[in-house]
Amino acid sequence: MAVGTIVWLGSEVMFFAGLFAIYFTLRSTSPELWEFETNRLNFPFALGNTLILVASSFTCQFGVFAAERMQARSTGWKPTQWGAAEWFFLTYAMGAIFVAGQIFEYATLVSEGISLSSNAYGSAFYLTTGFHGIHVTAGLFAFLFVIGRIFSVQKRNFGHREATSAIVVSYYWHFVDVVWIGLFLVIYVLK
Repeated sequence: MAVGTIVWLGSEVMFFAGLFAIYFTLRSTSPELWEFETNRLNFPFALGNTLILVASSFTCQFGVFAAERMQARSTGWKPTQWGAAEWFFLTYAMGAIFVAGQIFEYATLVSEGISLSSNAYGSAFYLTTGFHGIHVTAGLFAFLFVIGRIFSVQKRNFGHREATSAIVVSYYWHFVDVVWIGLFLVIYVLK
């Protein structure tokens, strides 16, 4: 299962490489448009949303560490005693906040006249960030699946299969985080 996921993520790298190519190609043909439109982005908001997503990668990894030591659920109220389920719930919440932040940003930009069909910048922005948002949402469903598996087995029956599922979902989550860091740098930093 893990090897298949890694191979599939390789194809996802190529998909996002194509989106980056579209973005850079359109940017090179319309530098004035890019300069005008990128100045309308809310960098502090995007940075805060990015930090939430990056932090979720850490909470995800803590969930993996708990799964690797076969600790499905909490043994106490302190985060040092949390199991995979608690860490994945926190990761899920942070991912959901990120998606909600993206939706808020989209609504704000649309109200300012930047839409998917407004110009080349709008098309490139919404295609790249939108496909990423779809991937994050898919990751949220994957977390729900893993959390459901954790709660469907008794604590003593949490085994290698459940731990492997947690690890595979973490590969995907780390992937979407790394892709977002690249998108954030290209869209919000390298104006």
